[in-house]
Amino acid sequence: MPELPEVETVRRGLQPALEGARIVAVEKRRDKLRFAFPERFVERLEGATVTALGRRAKYLLADLSTGEVLIAHLGMSGSFRIEGEAAIGDFHFPRSKDAAHDHVVFHLGSGLRVVYNDPRRFGLMDIVPRADLDAHPLLAGLGVEPTGNALDAALLAHLFSGKAAPLKAALLDQRLIAGLGNIYVCEALSRAGLSPRRAAGSIVKKDGGPTKRAERLATAIREVIAEAIAAGGSSLNDYIHVDGELGYFQHSFRVYDREGAPCPTPGCRGTVARIVQSGRSTFWCPVCQR
Repeated sequence: MPELPEVETVRRGLQPALEGARIVAVEKRRDKLRFAFPERFVERLEGATVTALGRRAKYLLADLSTGEVLIAHLGMSGSFRIEGEAAIGDFHFPRSKDAAHDHVVFHLGSGLRVVYNDPRRFGLMDIVPRADLDAHPLLAGLGVEPTGNALDAALLAHLFSGKAAPLKAALLDQRLIAGLGNIYVCEALSRAGLSPRRAAGSIVKKDGGPTKRAERLATAIREVIAEAIAAGGSSLNDYIHVDGELGYFQHSFRVYDREGAPCPTPGCRGTVARIVQSGRSTFWCPVCQR
């Protein structure tokens, strides 16, 4: 499933085409994706102008001139691409998506088309009034974004205080930190030198303040996310950019999917191992991640 850096890359790729564009027509080629489309989906979008394109965790949010917001999630295999004469030169890799899985097509006043393709149909789209957005079941209760300086050691200490759950599980809890996924949690823990099995509350002082471990972890999370966004995300399985190009942060992986490889930490003679936590693969170095 695309993680936050991939979704942010998609948002940035769509932004030049969508922001300020009028949706003149919408093709809805099936009745549902993961869930049924909202009532009057086509009618509520046609004629509206996209005033802003944002993101919350792994959800794309298109503000509309009607006062509503289009929410989109890519699911396991969803992707957007931009078509039209003005967009042809922007594609650096051949488009390999099967048109049989093009489920929604947005025709813009500029002549461009934004196509949503999803072979597994685990993605979703919904429309909600802007005033009700924060209370929407998909977004209500989401934690802090792991970008910028909002996520610091003090915040981690506040979030993890008293928690006996493994650090990996706490970092993946979307109610605490929104948008972190398996890949980037493994990478951040590696950089911070922390075991995924360590109790989350163990990086908090008795007085509730952050330890040095919390400081290292906060820095590692921000750096990994920022670098992944700059690299265009990680192209694994179905993920590609809206222009057909591939992300390349996977070439910077320290531990993810590198089971049996030497640990990249200078001076460490350990080997990257794989364990399963809550049904997900965790990659880490048992020697230097303590």
